[in-house]
Amino acid sequence: MQASRGLLEPLGRTRVMGVVNVTPDSFSDGGAYPTAVDAVRAGLAMAAEGADIVDVGGESTRPGAGRVDPAEELRRVLPVVTELAAAGVAVSVDTTRPAVAEAALAAGAAVINDVSGAADRDLLAVAAERAVPYVLMHTRGVSADMATRAVYGDVVSEVVAELRERLDAVFAAGIAPERVIVDPGIGFAKESGHNWTLLAHLDAIAALGHPLLVGTSRKSFLGSLLADADERPRPAGERDDATQATTALLAADGVWAVRVHAVRAAADAVRVVQAWREARERRAWPAGGGPAPAERTPARPDSAVSDPGRSNPGTSDPGVTDPGVSARGAFRLPPTSAV
Repeated sequence: MQASRGLLEPLGRTRVMGVVNVTPDSFSDGGAYPTAVDAVRAGLAMAAEGADIVDVGGESTRPGAGRVDPAEELRRVLPVVTELAAAGVAVSVDTTRPAVAEAALAAGAAVINDVSGAADRDLLAVAAERAVPYVLMHTRGVSADMATRAVYGDVVSEVVAELRERLDAVFAAGIAPERVIVDPGIGFAKESGHNWTLLAHLDAIAALGHPLLVGTSRKSFLGSLLADADERPRPAGERDDATQATTALLAADGVWAVRVHAVRAAADAVRVVQAWREARERRAWPAGGGPAPAERTPARPDSAVSDPGRSNPGTSDPGVTDPGVSARGAFRLPPTSAV
């Protein structure tokens, strides 16, 4: 699993994870790839456009979605994973089922992307036995009822505490800490304000000590932000520009990877941030030729602006670091070696 280990080594920039949902009912691209051939073609195109990883899923996790039969999920994902891996594409399998993960890994997948919040001990056992990178995503409940569970007193401290608890289960199952990636679960059992608050306080999640995967692509909180004059949310397929704004900010924050539908724009964004960071690291003033670079004050939320996802944003919560500090060092751009 040398390829899997390489995915966690410093790259100098945020990685881009392309999304291939082989489903008829995903919120954005459901039905876009009606056959395995279509899905493979899409995954190869994403790799050509700059995706470092292609995430293949066979079951919709949109709020309210029902479960599919395990055999049907396998039928959808296995040929796609097999062909993409054979072509040299790094593949993650987006699943909550141990049988699907096991088969996908045998077919060449390199990462398990578990969107259940480590709910299945058998899936954890597969990840431990195969020693592959494992993504732990925060959520509550299952797709059918997650919307009813989006109730928080302080979304940051509660998400951090719940992730910490699930990390204990992950480690107890035998998964090595250095193989764990954490995802705050934007849009999973969270309302719009909760999502914005978590994005503004990724430092608290990064303080858990694991690389961060963040997926904002085309999600409903962006549609709500961009609603028209009649308060109709912008359709999912028209949210890519807003998605790339978040991609640039997340890359500046130094997250390990962003999960996106539109790969080329995201790949461009993270490379722009990389060039900007490297230029800052090269900057030097000759002796007497200019001022020393000033230390930038981290951006802080205006205390006069209410924070809908956080009940008491002006206080310090256990396990939550200074809200002015980003996931890897505020908006001062982390050094290349940290990404």
